[in-house]
Order: sequence, then C-alpha cells, then structure tokens
Amino acid sequence: MRKLLTIGCVIAILLALGSAGDCRVFAESPSGEGEQRVPMPTLGGKQFWADELFFGQWRIQRSALSGSYRLLDESDFCHATGTFATCEEVLQRIRKQQRLRPMHGSVVLVLHGLFRTRASMNSLCAYLRRYGRYQVLNVEYPSTQAGVEEHAKSLASIVEHLEGIDKVHFVGHSLGNIVIRRYLADRKEAGAEHEGGPDVGRLVMVGPPNNGAILATSVAAEPLFRALAGEAGQELGPRWPWLAGTLGTPPCEFGIIAGGLGNERGFNPLLGQDNDGVVTVESTRLDGAKDFVVVPMIHSGLIEDPRVFQQTLLFLKQGHFRKPSE
Repeated sequence: MRKLLTIGCVIAILLALGSAGDCRVFAESPSGEGEQRVPMPTLGGKQFWADELFFGQWRIQRSALSGSYRLLDESDFCHATGTFATCEEVLQRIRKQQRLRPMHGSVVLVLHGLFRTRASMNSLCAYLRRYGRYQVLNVEYPSTQAGVEEHAKSLASIVEHLEGIDKVHFVGHSLGNIVIRRYLADRKEAGAEHEGGPDVGRLVMVGPPNNGAILATSVAAEPLFRALAGEAGQELGPRWPWLAGTLGTPPCEFGIIAGGLGNERGFNPLLGQDNDGVVTVESTRLDGAKDFVVVPMIHSGLIEDPRVFQQTLLFLKQGHFRKPSE
C-alpha cells in the first residue's frame, strides 16, 4: 500500500509541475535556430505557467519554477521549448507554414482568480465569443506562485505582443481583477497609453476584492493557507494596505458584479455582512465604477452563472448593466 501511495504521489507531482521538458519528441527546425518539436500534449502544471504572448489561441508561456518558455497551440499541445525568442521564432515559422490569419480589431482578455486556472473561465469565454462575437483570450497565470506585481508584468507582456490589435477589454474574477488593476496602474505610470499600443476599452470585475478580503486576513497566519495561497494570498489579507497603494482606480470605464443575498448575513454569516461566501459586497466596491450590480450567487458560482454572462456582455457593449427592475 505504501509503495502505491508513493507512486501516486510521484505521478501527482509530475502532473502538477508540468516542467518545460514535457514535449518529449524532438524534431530539429529547418533553420536550426529554433527548437521546434513534434507536437505533444503537456503534463499540465497549470499553477506553474504564465501566459506571456498570444497569437489567436496560440500561447507562449513562462515557467514560474525555471523561467523557461514553451509554445502551446489551441489544444494545449507543446510545439517548442527554450527561450522566449526560440518559441517566438517557431511560432513565426508555424504561422507561415499554416497560413494563420493575423489578429485584428479588439480582444477581451479574461483572468481567473486565486487557486483557479483558465479552465474555470471557459463557460464565460464561450458565451462572449458566441453572443458577443468577441475575440476572447483566456489567460493562464500561476496565481499561487507569485505576487500581484509579477502577474501584472506577465499581463503587460501579453498586451505588448498583441500584434494587430487596436483595443483591449478586460474581464476578471476575484484576484484576476487585482492583477488587472495593477497592470493598468503600471501602464498609466509608464505612459504606455501614449506609446502606440492597443487602447484600453472596458473592464468588468466579477467578485473583485477591491478592498482586500476579510476571509484571507482571518486565515492568513494558518500554515496551510500560507503554503497553498502563496504571496498573492497574503497580499489580499494582511499585506493589503501595501498592495492597495499600487493599484489606484482603473483609467477606463469599469463595472462591478458582486455576489450576495441582499441582507446582513450573505452566504457566509461569519463575515458579518452581505457576501458571496468569500468576498463581502462592500469590499467589491470601488469609487469611479460606471455601474454596480449584485447577483445572488456564491463566489465560485459567479463565473458559471448565466446572469453574470449576460451582465458582462452588456457592459462590454454598452458601458452599463441591465438593472434587475428591467
């Protein structure tokens, strides 16, 4: 039994890490400059990779553990590993070989929350593509492996490499909103909006801990939480005052969708006020919002709720939500 458990642990660790060497069949590139490989499925490791470039649904990712890069296609098959330049060179070659159409117009970048992966946002992304006809890029970032500043730098890399795109909208869930806010604050400070990159359109915040998270603060000292949530978990809790000073107000139209029951107990009575079980309604608020709406749903359920899908699409298109009375 112990041997089986050991083998199981080893397999679990390998699946979790999904190291840069998980494309195991090699094929030298014609030019010899890029390490192009026979496409192979990855071993996962979604909490250890950060997207840093998108071309359509192709992605170049950076490992939070080793700093190496890999190139994935729309089915998450790995085509190259090595440096960023290596993966970019292979991508350029594949674009020519497969005659991939260039990107153009506007896109919506979607960011998941703490402990989550991009898979958690698939339903919302599918809705925006089908009913909004948007180009949607579902962003992966290792939420538990770094702080908000580093995640914002990866998001900056994505935006900087959006070749052919003239406007970018954002949708975030939970921690994803804080990463977006940090990116927008850094962009504003650097004056990047005046340097010819894509314009920033609208931002929809779903369950955002815009004033920190009471729950994260209450469990921040617990060893298990510290180990699992990493730096970002501490930033949402006891380190919030330091993080908040780096965020500011998004310099674009933004709307907030909170979860709650419209009473003083919410889904989690321990939080002492209306809440979605994790984030209080009051904590989601942020001065400057164009619109605000509360949906009776728990924190994790918000990103699977058709009402949230509809409100998100309405705000992206119109700059306001549909009120419940309507």
